Amino acid sequence: MSQRIIDPRIRLRHIACFLEVARLRSMAGAADALNISQPAATKTIQELEALLGGQLFDRSRRRLVLTAFGEVFFRYASTSIAALRQGIDAARGTHDTAMVRVGALPTVSARMLPHAVQAFTRENAGITTRIITGPNGFLLSLLRTGDVDLVIGRMAEPNAMVGLSFEHLYSERVVLAVRPGHPVLNEPEFNLRLIEDYQTLMPTPDSVIRPVVERILLAHGVTRLRDEIETVSNAFGRSYVRQTDAIWIISEGVVADDMADGSLTTLPVDMDETLGPVGFTTRTDTPTSLATAGLMQSVRKVAEGLRLAGH
Repeated sequence: MSQRIIDPRIRLRHIACFLEVARLRSMAGAADALNISQPAATKTIQELEALLGGQLFDRSRRRLVLTAFGEVFFRYASTSIAALRQGIDAARGTHDTAMVRVGALPTVSARMLPHAVQAFTRENAGITTRIITGPNGFLLSLLRTGDVDLVIGRMAEPNAMVGLSFEHLYSERVVLAVRPGHPVLNEPEFNLRLIEDYQTLMPTPDSVIRPVVERILLAHGVTRLRDEIETVSNAFGRSYVRQTDAIWIISEGVVADDMADGSLTTLPVDMDETLGPVGFTTRTDTPTSLATAGLMQSVRKVAEGLRLAGH
């Protein structure tokens, strides 16, 4: 029985271009990343769609979105590219055991990861730790293609976890952070609808906490946010709310140190409904290197400290 071979018309350039477009959700962005023209990127995707016999991207929106057909192909294409990279490294004898590549959501980058990396590097001299931050979808795409070894942050929606596994570390809520002395703090009976009178900093649509935030706002009758600003930038959010009366809707871990030193405070509203699991996301088909396992253990120790402290 002869083995089925891959259509020889499908080239590595097709796969590489597809993965970049899926990661960046932009034909122009993928073209820049691959150092080719946008028409060349568009043509490459069109060729791949013709060869596969289906449309990979929904082009009706402002940013490109994978179709159901494209989602299926992405899972297998990303896995194959990651496996190919590992095979090349192994054949060359240059498998990178001296580097740990971590994708970290902003909440982890600000709260837990600095302590864990400090402990890890103190005990593992010579191992480079690379930290990449960004929205959850971006980080998971890097994980699938083997560009990071693990992602640390909130667990993604179930439909994004195919081929991935999650290890729970602790749970975290979303909070509403403001500067000390904010006018809304003087309200005798605070309710969430009062935030409609102030500018609001919201997580971006591709942020893992955005659906959580939208649900709780809707549940409390908040439907008209004023001059909404969407951002996942910790630096911008922190600076902006300190200088204005804006209200920052953000994961508690991002502003934990600010609340501890009194530079920010949170509004008196019960946000337990926003509690969600934070932990490791890894690929199920890739063994964990010793260096990665070492960093994960350092993170576990810091997370255990947070749980014991009741944070």
